[in-house]
Amino acid sequence: MQRRVSPAPLRLAAAAVVAALVLTGCKLQVTTASSPPAHHKAAAHHKAAHHIAVHHKAVHPKGAHHAQRKAPVRPSAAALALISEPGAGFAPLYRLIGAARHTIDVTMYEFADSSAERDLATAARRGVSVHVILDRRERSRNTGAYDYLRAHRVAVTWSSSSFEYTHQKTVVIDRSMAVIMTANLTSEYYSTSRDFLVTDRNSGDIAAITRVFGADYAHRPVTPGDGRDLVWSPTDSQRQMLAVIDGARETLRIYSEEMADTTVDAALMAAARRGVRVQVCGENAGGEYDSVFARLARAGVRISYFSSQTGFYIHGKAIEADFGTPRARAFVGSENFSSTSLNRNRELGLLISARPILASLAKTFAADFARGKPWA
Repeated sequence: MQRRVSPAPLRLAAAAVVAALVLTGCKLQVTTASSPPAHHKAAAHHKAAHHIAVHHKAVHPKGAHHAQRKAPVRPSAAALALISEPGAGFAPLYRLIGAARHTIDVTMYEFADSSAERDLATAARRGVSVHVILDRRERSRNTGAYDYLRAHRVAVTWSSSSFEYTHQKTVVIDRSMAVIMTANLTSEYYSTSRDFLVTDRNSGDIAAITRVFGADYAHRPVTPGDGRDLVWSPTDSQRQMLAVIDGARETLRIYSEEMADTTVDAALMAAARRGVRVQVCGENAGGEYDSVFARLARAGVRISYFSSQTGFYIHGKAIEADFGTPRARAFVGSENFSSTSLNRNRELGLLISARPILASLAKTFAADFARGKPWA
């Protein structure tokens, strides 16, 4: 995993983007924020001192965030549903936690959301079995949540040293629904990040995620199962993500916070050279990816990026191939384009072919790509 060199504090500075499908089936809009807090880079790729001093400022005081919650949202009955951030807010996730009856399993790279902390504590108090894994290398960020949860009857542990980082972001409710996220539970960045949450009701996926959670919580080795459509690191994420890229015939749309894996870069360039229309929307603070973008552009890849210290931030990780054709599919997950993320971290994403989700991703991407800075 390549740690980031330059900060990317953020402020949402663009017009509203309509997300076509969310957990409730309602229209959600990206809101504007006049003075958002400094943004973090939520992938596990920042130099430690810089990561703490620049990107992770004080968390909202306890109790402050609950007052800003949106109206409760009913979950969709679809097997998969998409929540696009920052438009949706995290009320859908809070509601799911509040509705849990039996179990809640959380794996989280960074946790600094006082509302989610209290909701998990409340669930534990009413008899729900709540277990949480927090990344051990992000102790400076996670200790507040760790201490609070332990003090409120939540079973919480630090992640296994078997992985360089536990960068997975997943919440499983009652072993019947998983929320697979590109976002961390860090509330100070909710209003400024492009992120995605996918709710998954597929029983095969839930069983596989639950099995891996049990092993990771106990620090036991496990070979993850892919369920119906799961993508795991360090097991098979690079292979599965490359399959999406290599299989594209007409279009590729890429959301990527990082461009630090030469194998993926080569696949994108090969796709462009064979005639696929490849677009990348990402981050490039301080010109960090200038050389990569230059190589991609020479091969015919079109790039739009954000890098302002006070601008919108692309944190979501997604690949969408051949939208509008029978072959269309997408990847959404926690995996970045870096060797560490793909080969040494614990990460989780999934493959998606549901048309409403693909349409929502395509519409959101088009708006973000249009307002980013084009690579010349």
